[in-house]
Amino acid sequence: MPNEKVYDLRLKMVKKLVENGYIMSKHVEHAFLTIEREKFVNLAPEHAYKDVPLPIGYGQTSSAPHMVAIYLEQLELQSGLKILEIGTGSGYHLAVTACALDYLSGGEIHSIEINPFLLERAKRILSSYNFKTKISIHLGDGFYGLKEEAPFDRIYVTAALVEKPKMLYEQLKIGGILLYPYGIQGEPQLLIKAKRTQEGIKENEVIECSFVQLRRAGEEFRPS
Repeated sequence: MPNEKVYDLRLKMVKKLVENGYIMSKHVEHAFLTIEREKFVNLAPEHAYKDVPLPIGYGQTSSAPHMVAIYLEQLELQSGLKILEIGTGSGYHLAVTACALDYLSGGEIHSIEINPFLLERAKRILSSYNFKTKISIHLGDGFYGLKEEAPFDRIYVTAALVEKPKMLYEQLKIGGILLYPYGIQGEPQLLIKAKRTQEGIKENEVIECSFVQLRRAGEEFRPS
């Protein structure tokens, strides 16, 4: 498909996200217009730019664009932030976040992926971009965070947790924000926004959501 037709599909998706109130900031809009989702989900553009979650193999999915937009807006991005992403997956969410940070003059993102096959694929695709934002991808169980790089200004989790992430709270700076889906896969879940203050953690429910469960150490990875 010619590049201009691909861009038209991307533009149409972004316009709808803006009209529906999911994208509210210029840096978020810029990121969605810039990053080619079809690269990350390995689908033809006419399928890649549907606002739906898409399978990426190993029982994992790439979140629907409107959900990625909700994350970026709720993270209250600013220049120079140090961010931790739990669950690299396809790398699309990471790419959009990095691009949005670039628009704001850059920052630093660490991402953890437990599946070595997804990690290598995401690294390969992300290497085709020249982000100002420093990106580091780590292999490991994201539930425990990344203590050696803590504290972080922002932490976000791209798969559902069934218990409160106390270790992630501890790795958040005072004034920092943590976003994570909470609940069991297949049952009602909530996107939780937590802020760490001098008095402790304050949580708010953002929206109902539906995510696959966060994969943990010891689980077998089978292509699907």
